[in-house]
Amino acid sequence: MSDTPEASPHELSITPPHRELLDQILDKWSLAVLNELCERPNRFNDLRRAIPAVTQKSLTATLRRLERNGIIRRELLSSRPVAVEYTITPLGKTLRHPVDVLLAWAEEHFPEIEDARTRFDAESAE
Repeated sequence: MSDTPEASPHELSITPPHRELLDQILDKWSLAVLNELCERPNRFNDLRRAIPAVTQKSLTATLRRLERNGIIRRELLSSRPVAVEYTITPLGKTLRHPVDVLLAWAEEHFPEIEDARTRFDAESAE
């Protein structure tokens, strides 16, 4: 028997391994990469051009994290010079719906969020 009470279905409980995973796959660069790879496979430089604000170091780290988590696949192409292509995996494709739901929520509630930010900033300035 566990000393830890079970979470109710309405309680938001994110355990450390889940938090780490969400941090790794839902950061801004990961979402930008996934958006590109949902459309078609891309080489590294194609991704750099499609996401101009990302640095080479950040893009490399993002691609490695997504590959490690099984969200994308890195494939060595037999060409001269050797090239690498990134594709989204079937597991990665399953992220599309939950991300779309979060984006729809953000779109629907953005006016309320902006109002809350304005009130907070005004109260903080006093």
